Amino acid sequence: MEPAHVEHLDGESADPAAPPDLLIEVPHGADRRSHFDDLRAQLVSPLPEDLHEFFHANTDMGAWDLGKRVAQEVVRRDPSRKARLVRCLIPRTFVDTNRRVDAEDQLGEGGLTGGIPAYVTDPADRARLTELHRAYVEVAERAYEEVCGAGGFALMSHSYGPRTMDIAAVDANIVDAIRAAWADWERWPLRPEVDLITRRPDGERLAPAEMVTALLEGYRAIGVAAEEATTYTLHPATQGARFASRFPGQTLCVEVRRDLLVERFHLLEELTPDPARVARLAAPLVDAILAR
Repeated sequence: MEPAHVEHLDGESADPAAPPDLLIEVPHGADRRSHFDDLRAQLVSPLPEDLHEFFHANTDMGAWDLGKRVAQEVVRRDPSRKARLVRCLIPRTFVDTNRRVDAEDQLGEGGLTGGIPAYVTDPADRARLTELHRAYVEVAERAYEEVCGAGGFALMSHSYGPRTMDIAAVDANIVDAIRAAWADWERWPLRPEVDLITRRPDGERLAPAEMVTALLEGYRAIGVAAEEATTYTLHPATQGARFASRFPGQTLCVEVRRDLLVERFHLLEELTPDPARVARLAAPLVDAILAR
């Protein structure tokens, strides 16, 4: 399977010889049931029954749609701009390409799942997933060097579930844990509608300060409650932190609440992005990127 889908969006007046100045990276872009089914069929590990329910609960539905909308609008409003879009096609249910491949679950410390989950037990499966992880990271690295290495800007587009659930471990019992959390859904605390993931665990901000300010104000102006570094930090176990550290002031990681991007939210089912909702949440990002 291909590890990534790459698109090129060039404005009508863009210099053909110039490097792109905007990168959209979506490391959890494998959000369709077909993405899950295709890779599941290639694995031989005795995986948990109904694992697709965890896939739906833990995949960034709408993140690709959000990132692509941002790129399309930036190029439309400034035809001199060029964008590159990188969408991972490997479901994070099997290997998370936004983690070090050997990263362990850190659900208590940072709310992060690991690289390859414990329920993938077959050595050949783990070797195959490690290869896919490496292949995607190489695609992403080339894109960051192409764009940020030439002075451009990268948006890391994510979506997250509406509530923070107390899941102890991602293991063979994960489906039961997710079902139990959904059955008692209202007890879990709501997350910010938009969270800008801008800081290391020690508090150092790696995103451009003026863009953070503009986004907090821009979202507030359209009635969206945006916060900075409330849910997650740029944890050293993540690839996003690695890229942000390599290009300080040239990247932004954003989490948008999934229920605000889709037609109807259900934790355990495949979701359908709503274009109007996506456009509304993309607009402040477009303005901030164009103002950079």
